[in-house]
Amino acid sequence: MAGTFELKKSKTQFMWNLKASNGRVILTSERYSTKKAAQNGIESVRKNCKDDKCFDRKVAKNGKPYFAMIARNKQVIGSSQMYSSKASMENGIRSIQTNAKDAKLSDLTD
Repeated sequence: MAGTFELKKSKTQFMWNLKASNGRVILTSERYSTKKAAQNGIESVRKNCKDDKCFDRKVAKNGKPYFAMIARNKQVIGSSQMYSSKASMENGIRSIQTNAKDAKLSDLTD
């Protein structure tokens, strides 16, 4: 079963979370000023999820690994949570590669 993109709106901005089939958030978007821009971010994830070069693996100041997903234009599309180990982070990346392409869209903006 594929994951789900949940598109949300605050008072002035849009964002989305990609959730795995088990309901856990595996990627959180940047903030967008328009719904269309947020939808374009989702499409960028779907398009680029299989390309390992789009995952920028990082280590936070506290030593915990995490990653950012980068579009081909080098802009950050979304970021992961902090992981307890490098292996857990790699599992998160594999989850995106497995879930994103066919993930359903749940539009919670209305």
